[in-house]
Amino acid sequence: MKSSPRSVSVLGSTGSVGRSTLALLADAAPGEFLVEALVAGKDALTLAAQARRHGARLAVVADERALPELRAALVGTGIETAAGAEAVVEAAARPADWTMAAIVGAVGLRSTLAALQRGGTLALANKESLVCAGGIVMDMARANGATLLPVDSEHNAVFQVLDARDPAAIEKIILTASGGPFREWSISQMSAATPEQAVRHPVWSMGAKISVDSATMFNKGLELIEAARLFPVSSEQLEVLVHPQSAVHGLVQYADGSLLAQLGTPDMRTPIASCLAWPRRMPANVERLDLTKLGRLDFSPPDEHRFPALRLAREALNSEGGAPCVLNAANEVAVGLFLSRSLGFLDIASVVEETLISMGSQPVSDLASVLDLDLVARREASRIAARRAAA
Repeated sequence: MKSSPRSVSVLGSTGSVGRSTLALLADAAPGEFLVEALVAGKDALTLAAQARRHGARLAVVADERALPELRAALVGTGIETAAGAEAVVEAAARPADWTMAAIVGAVGLRSTLAALQRGGTLALANKESLVCAGGIVMDMARANGATLLPVDSEHNAVFQVLDARDPAAIEKIILTASGGPFREWSISQMSAATPEQAVRHPVWSMGAKISVDSATMFNKGLELIEAARLFPVSSEQLEVLVHPQSAVHGLVQYADGSLLAQLGTPDMRTPIASCLAWPRRMPANVERLDLTKLGRLDFSPPDEHRFPALRLAREALNSEGGAPCVLNAANEVAVGLFLSRSLGFLDIASVVEETLISMGSQPVSDLASVLDLDLVARREASRIAARRAAA
């Protein structure tokens, strides 16, 4: 007997992860999935085209100014439309068997929690939700019987090879990092780096913000914090290795000496397919990893002198309270200023560190306190960045 179609919502459908998710849905067998809701930031025309192609019931754009364009593009289709922050949260709360949470930044936290509150399966690509409010997110998942699956290639790799039934047998978890475009650059070279150079990732195709995070290695710092929330290990059991081939995505070292790894080509469709089909497997039209062509696998420890983001992330993780939320907020502000050419590349980490020192460790207990701390940290980071620019 054929099983019923699974309903799917994609939050952040016009971004790179959202597009990859929809590509997998398009390749799936007819009738296997039904699209409940698609949510985008402000690209109304792309969102409308996606909604038409996949027969979505609802299309939501976060930017209310884009709603007239969205409505015009979907006139006569019967597809519901809405706009604004509250509409995004309401879309996340609509009944769906499986939801992709791929809204970039802390702005995705409310929709992540709304999806978890109604249960079902949440594929989490919004790492900031776990960084800023890890305890709250995990408690919400447990309280509502929701299944949370990691989409980041590194965390998904660990998820695939981790035996969580016996945490005592886990010695350490290793996350790999490509090293980004400036892996071999000197500090003096990085001081003159431009946004165009920073977003030119040597391996992955990603959005501008995440590409800059890879260049600074803040992306890996955020992933360290995320891993501490997801997996039954302490921060001391988390390690990062620079692996420029990006073929090995995550490893788990066990007490008996076994080192299990997940390998694959650097294509986000693989971890997304893993989450979309879990606990089974589904076909994915991705290039297969050819070890004979690859030839070699290189690993080295990260240089925390040239890339202080990892040190800052570890310090935030080991602090009590909302330090990870402050770190994330300050980084988002600093990256935005760098992309607008208002801040130097090396100043990104400096602004984050100074904001962490200025803000100290403040407690967070619920969503409201997280959002308040995020706002205050953004203001402080903006003040610090402005002072640096004026100096």
